[in-house]
Amino acid sequence: MNGGDGYEVTPLIAAAHELKAPLALVRQLALRLEDESLSASDRQQLIRRAVLTSERALRLTSDLTRSARLDASLFTLEPINPEQLCRDVASELLPLFEAYGRTVTVKAPRRSSLLVANRDLLRRILLGFSDNALHYSAADSPIHMSIKAGRQPGTVLIGVRDYGPALPAALWRDLQAKLRTAPQPVHARPESSGLGLYIASQFAEAMNGRIGAIRHRDGATFYVELQASSQLSLL
Repeated sequence: MNGGDGYEVTPLIAAAHELKAPLALVRQLALRLEDESLSASDRQQLIRRAVLTSERALRLTSDLTRSARLDASLFTLEPINPEQLCRDVASELLPLFEAYGRTVTVKAPRRSSLLVANRDLLRRILLGFSDNALHYSAADSPIHMSIKAGRQPGTVLIGVRDYGPALPAALWRDLQAKLRTAPQPVHARPESSGLGLYIASQFAEAMNGRIGAIRHRDGATFYVELQASSQLSLL
């Protein structure tokens, strides 16, 4: 598939597209730091935003490297507490969200099942979905992570809800059919190359799972669905 401009959207092209925005922002923040009239607190805030933005870009490059070296034999699957992992991811993202005046919450049922996954790959999927939600959601809107029974019997679904542009009805079906081969631009969100979804799809498949999206009038929930563990449910 091509991106509508006569060229194929390869992972390399998609990576260049995705890295352009954070690199431009880091440059902008660095230039603002040259203003000698800045107060000490304003200067520290700019430095913090530059560091957090560069960390976001580094996560993307790390995920791309990992996706290029996926080998199922290298990724051990184990029973994982999805609520605890979601709270760990939310805690990891807290400084970035606070820098942009945003919040991230975790909603879990009172009784939740363990799921079978690789902790690092699942963490990377959730970080990617959350980064995407932060980028596309309307200003001051919260980001919600939720855990519930999956659409398929014996599965667990973890979703990240954003309040960005709505997805057309047929868009996700088209994307899902093509994500296995190359990144697919999300035309409802022009700044997206689809690289994050491409990587998330590869990570999910390595864990015998899948990713998906739920449309809302004011955004979307991107989710990963994985097999529930045969171990006892969490109390």
